[in-house]
Amino acid sequence: MIYTVTLNPSIDYIVHLDSFTRGITNRTTGEEYYIGGKGINVSYILSELGIQSTALGFTAGFTGDAIEKGVKEKGIKCDFIRLKNGTSRINIKLKAAEESEINCQGPDISNVEFDLLLQKTDVITDGDIIVLAGSIPNTLSSNAYEKILKRLEGKDIRIVVDAAKNLLVDSLKYKPFLIKPNKQELSEIFDTEIKTESDIELYAKKLQGMGAKNVIISLGSDGAILLDEFGNKHRIGVLKGKALNTVGAGDSMVAGFIAGYEQTKSYSYALTLGTACGNATAFSKGLATKEKINEIFKKLKYYCGR
Repeated sequence: MIYTVTLNPSIDYIVHLDSFTRGITNRTTGEEYYIGGKGINVSYILSELGIQSTALGFTAGFTGDAIEKGVKEKGIKCDFIRLKNGTSRINIKLKAAEESEINCQGPDISNVEFDLLLQKTDVITDGDIIVLAGSIPNTLSSNAYEKILKRLEGKDIRIVVDAAKNLLVDSLKYKPFLIKPNKQELSEIFDTEIKTESDIELYAKKLQGMGAKNVIISLGSDGAILLDEFGNKHRIGVLKGKALNTVGAGDSMVAGFIAGYEQTKSYSYALTLGTACGNATAFSKGLATKEKINEIFKKLKYYCGR
């Protein structure tokens, strides 16, 4: 079983405007709502690929009700902890001439409620996968991911971490199966400016030396680089086209990689499917559908000769 953890899920409110002017009333040209959160996004794409997962995390208030309903409607099993106080957050994504985002804080999570989440992870057993994705709410300690991984220590599970800077670095002692920093995040981790592909490879290898088995460096419109656990380097591009959406593209890549590896145990195939999923989401208004993923995968496989 695959378990995804989203500590601070959200409803993403996408607002479209022809232009945005500060200080006046602006009229939208359209709005969309999506259930958000990096772990939930991974579960969604896995579901589109026909792979079951269980979504763990916290929900609260009327927005939490909507999140749970939305997840279940996608056929995803969820086992969220309902918080006594507060409401799950609504994040605003403003799409005009320039894109802007307002990400809210979310509800308070007590130590008792976090302990309930730790108890839920006890069902994870040998052969399972856990995906820790996204930031940690400011009401939780900064080592929340470490506490989860510490509780799972000694089990033969595959750990996937998609988080920034210290959250990612602090997880490396637990030998994660996969991490996926982007180029900017890689620069921030090592406090250096990364310019060339050689630089990327050098610092990705450093992350492997610190404990990561497989490292994907996502490069946006330039594709991605994978350094696998056997010392092989895989390079892949993306299909060119108008990007409609960048939210969830990285999460889609993670889901596709996991699915591809589960199906074939081939890192080359996993990277291709992961890239296709990320590419497909970028070409969609929301997260990619199975049909869009299949369309992009066939084209990408052809162009890459895979």
